[in-house]
Amino acid sequence: MNDREKDKQSIESLTDRYNKLHTRKIEAETNLKTARRQLDRLKKEALEKYGTDDLDALKKKLEEMEAENEKKRTQYQQSLDQIESRLKQVEEKYQQS
Repeated sequence: MNDREKDKQSIESLTDRYNKLHTRKIEAETNLKTARRQLDRLKKEALEKYGTDDLDALKKKLEEMEAENEKKRTQYQQSLDQIESRLKQVEEKYQQS
């Protein structure tokens, strides 16, 4: 028996392969449709919430928001440091009395 005869598949085997591939194709198409609907929904949401659905503009907006959050966090930490320092001064003052 040569390689060609060994690799020969029956019509049933070929039909089974076709059916499996066809099922995978349908699943892939369904996943693509779902992904497109989700992308459209997210673009609409981004447009409503941030005024754009452009990825580069959204990345820039995110960077700006992160920078603003870091600025606020730093200010908050500084405020807490000042409060803690003043409280420590008050405690030391009353301990000396």
